[in-house]
Amino acid sequence: MFKRYLNLVSFIVFIPLFIFAQNDTTTHRLTIKKELVNKTGKPTIGMTVNGTTPGPTLEFTEGDYAVIFVTNEMDVETSVHWHGLLLPNFQDGVPYLTTPPILPGATFKYEFPIKQAGTYWYHSHTMLQEQSGVFGSFVIQPKQKRNDYNKELVVVLSDWTNQKPMNVLRNLKRGNEWYGMKKGTSTPLGMVIKRGALGAQLNFWKQRMEGADIADIYYPAFLSNGEQINSNSDYKSGEKVRMRIINGSASSQFWMTFGGNDPTIISADGLDVVPVKHNKTFIAIAETYDFIIEIPEGKTIEMRAMAQDGSGHSLTYIGNGIDTLKAEILPPPDKIMMMQKMAQMDMRMGAPAMKFMPTIEKPKEMMDNWGMQMQKMNGEMKGMDHSKMNNGDKKEKHNHHKIKNMKFDTSMKMGGTEMTADTLMKMNDKMQMPALTPSPSSAVSEAKIDGKIEMNAMNMYSEYNYNYLKSPEKTNFNKNKPRKEVLLNLTGNMWRYIWSMNGVPLSKADKIKIEQGEIVRITLNNLTMMHHPMHLHGHFFRVVNENGDYSPLKHTVNVAPMEKVVIEFDAVEDSDWFFHCHVLYHMMAGMARIYSYDTIRDPRMKPYPLKKVTNEGNHFYSWGTLDAASHITELNLVSSNTYNQVNLTGEYGWNENFEFELSYERYLYDYFRVFVGVNAENKFEKNHDKASTNAVAGIRFLTPYLFNLDVRMDNELRPELRISREILILPRTAIFGNYEYQADFGWVNDLKNEDGTAANFNDEITWSAGVEYFLSRNFSIMGSYDSRFGAGGGLSVRF
Repeated sequence: MFKRYLNLVSFIVFIPLFIFAQNDTTTHRLTIKKELVNKTGKPTIGMTVNGTTPGPTLEFTEGDYAVIFVTNEMDVETSVHWHGLLLPNFQDGVPYLTTPPILPGATFKYEFPIKQAGTYWYHSHTMLQEQSGVFGSFVIQPKQKRNDYNKELVVVLSDWTNQKPMNVLRNLKRGNEWYGMKKGTSTPLGMVIKRGALGAQLNFWKQRMEGADIADIYYPAFLSNGEQINSNSDYKSGEKVRMRIINGSASSQFWMTFGGNDPTIISADGLDVVPVKHNKTFIAIAETYDFIIEIPEGKTIEMRAMAQDGSGHSLTYIGNGIDTLKAEILPPPDKIMMMQKMAQMDMRMGAPAMKFMPTIEKPKEMMDNWGMQMQKMNGEMKGMDHSKMNNGDKKEKHNHHKIKNMKFDTSMKMGGTEMTADTLMKMNDKMQMPALTPSPSSAVSEAKIDGKIEMNAMNMYSEYNYNYLKSPEKTNFNKNKPRKEVLLNLTGNMWRYIWSMNGVPLSKADKIKIEQGEIVRITLNNLTMMHHPMHLHGHFFRVVNENGDYSPLKHTVNVAPMEKVVIEFDAVEDSDWFFHCHVLYHMMAGMARIYSYDTIRDPRMKPYPLKKVTNEGNHFYSWGTLDAASHITELNLVSSNTYNQVNLTGEYGWNENFEFELSYERYLYDYFRVFVGVNAENKFEKNHDKASTNAVAGIRFLTPYLFNLDVRMDNELRPELRISREILILPRTAIFGNYEYQADFGWVNDLKNEDGTAANFNDEITWSAGVEYFLSRNFSIMGSYDSRFGAGGGLSVRF
């Protein structure tokens, strides 16, 4: 009897608890598989989540307990990272770092409490799967509604390529110019000369840069919720709609514009901000913004998301009205004008992506040596305008006083004009450098002075800062807490497509050690020509802007070219967390770090070596070129990772002269490598018996002005110099040339003159020059003249 009574009591007590637990638990199931996907009118194999890309929206309420089962029906590993969510380290979803990979055929159970509200998203963190379609939205409703609106609309922006993503990265690694040609954003020499920008181009070449670059890849489609044109007619006139916009692209940033009245931003990266009217908005990769729009009577609102380089767009329509309120169309950026402006600045570009000694990072020295340069001047800078001080801001007052009383022996030049102390004061201690890729409609003041374009450089970065974002609550930290300062220079090399921080790619970098209880303040100093949206896993950070104590909290911050951004966060977690550029191809090429609380690694991760993730950017990529012409056939095969490269080259002429060479190169830093190899050639036409085989060793160097220099010595002690160059002169036409000079001083051989008498010196000169027209990514037609084989033409094949 007592037992029955106990069971009854247990039933009465625990059943409500069970029901309560079930109500608090929200469960979703995701299945990832390879399927045919058609985003451009051409079916191709992609990856889907529950049969679609993007995947479904996962909805939760703040305070829920999330349980998400992810099943992998592919033949490769996969993973899911919950972007922007605060969760236990083991659930973060970075395979081999925090979470086990999901093996083919396996199901992984993610579970974590929902501690926040807002707009977030999820994506694979395995190799380049995000580009293939493994991503979707993640919406968490607050416990109590905080804004006035009737309906919601989730919009996921993305980019799509029909190429295999690994082939995209391989194409970038080989330095192929095809993507710029295909989307019409290249700046060939003929166009540069026509615009009067030859001097600017020479300045870029001198610093080993082809030109001002904005985006790396050609995309045939930009998408809104998986479609190039996304219509949402379920929204009626008079309704206020909360648009939750997520940039889930692999490598595309967008300018967003809206038809009708300016929308109101109410949230950034999932967290509330002080509402602000803001129409033309830059959304970097992995950022989220929530807007409230109101649909006018009888109207449909158009939202246009334009790729930053002007190469394409997607359209989103909200409403069912007859008339459409068109969004502003921004003109594409003028890259040649950007080159001209930059050439006038005293700016040292091309900071190394691979330091000579990667184990010794000197970030302050790198920051001082690269980017905006300082020049000597005498005396003190005067002209401080005290009336422009913000008396209510003690920090501003302190900085003003500091600048006023500082003796300057330097002055900064921007646009050929010395910056005054007043200008420096306005820049404050943030010292944000101008972002040198102004938006298409950036209001940059210009005037012709002595035939040069002068500009108001202070306006150049205004399009890319976050000053319009203000937290509704104070975000500053306790001043008594210990602080750790970290300086990360963002560095890259477009020639070999290596990306890094402080000149060190992830594969060679140490963890950045942090401790619980300290404030970590990170200065991100971009020394490249590309935008870098930097994302920190498992944390929100303050983006220090002009709002001071009310600076906004974000999980992803865009760092524009040649700009500095300061972020800081309270170190309250444990374990290791990933920090990386969210341009997928930049991350995969080395631009990442690990922040480590230096705690014991989760024992569940023991079977999964950390090297697997740190070496992701150090894979070997292989490619080749075959020139089949009437006078010569040439083959060039390359296999390369960050520091090592193997080359096999061969040429065979109509007269049966041939030369083959196999070599191994070791990169000591970006542009300099040493090599050893074996060279075989015949000196006499149609005579293979007289072929000679020699060992060779030397250096290879990409010089200023982008000449490929090869200086070598063979085992017969014959020095040789080789130099080559290729220049794009028209949108799809390049010219190229090669010169080789070999000397023999008789240190090993017995030299003879043509009459048979002894000689002290022999030499040999060969050269070639030609033109190539690019038909597609893989094919070109070419013609050339070679001093050994004469003139001819044929087909070039890239593979």
